[in-house]
Amino acid sequence: MDMVTVLMCMFIVLFAMSTVDANKFEKLRNSLATGFGAVATETVDTASGTVVPPELVEEDLEAFAAVKGAATASPENMAEAIKEVDKLKALQQKMQAGLVAAGLSENVEFQIDQRGLTVKLVGSQAFFEPDRPELTSRASRVLQVISPVLKPAGMEIMVEGHAANGITAYPSTWELSSARAVNVLRYMVDRGGIAPGTIGAVAFGSARQVNDDSTPALMERNRRVDIVVVSDKPDVVRALIPEALKLSEK
Repeated sequence: MDMVTVLMCMFIVLFAMSTVDANKFEKLRNSLATGFGAVATETVDTASGTVVPPELVEEDLEAFAAVKGAATASPENMAEAIKEVDKLKALQQKMQAGLVAAGLSENVEFQIDQRGLTVKLVGSQAFFEPDRPELTSRASRVLQVISPVLKPAGMEIMVEGHAANGITAYPSTWELSSARAVNVLRYMVDRGGIAPGTIGAVAFGSARQVNDDSTPALMERNRRVDIVVVSDKPDVVRALIPEALKLSEK
């Protein structure tokens, strides 16, 4: 009797769910049949709405992005972005001044974007022995200059290791770029006084090359370690850093 009761309830539920709008069902049936080529009918698409031509999709996306950007670029957010750019530029100028005074500015590049401030140590011949992770004396001197500038800032730092293709001393570029990044991190912590809780290391191997490895000069551009001073501002503020940087340069 219990099973009969359960079956009865199930059929009642199925009957209640089976009630459909005959008009809508007919439209759906015709549309599906036409789509699969089963029935020749004039009703090709019964959906209501506006179909956007493909050539207009990109324009609509750009317009949406512009509106979204305008919404997030409030005066308060832009003011915060400008303050962040000023702070990052001050750090950059201090490091550049120290490197110029020590005659070490060559092969050290700076870039400010929405991530923060990136210090690029470009060229393994300047900072590392070929296919080796040990720091050269020049690399140590560069880190001696920039670490005291970054230490009081208290910002998060990410050391990113990169390598060119064609190495032979390591199983892959991952091991080499990882060892280089870790050696830079250890120097900045052990001798530069950077707090261990504010710094990390990551290896990209040869996955993020800035150019191809067709010539030795181009390979040098890929043999690098990037020291990224990460901005701690909210995403809506960090997204405005490139625009704030342009405003500060005018």
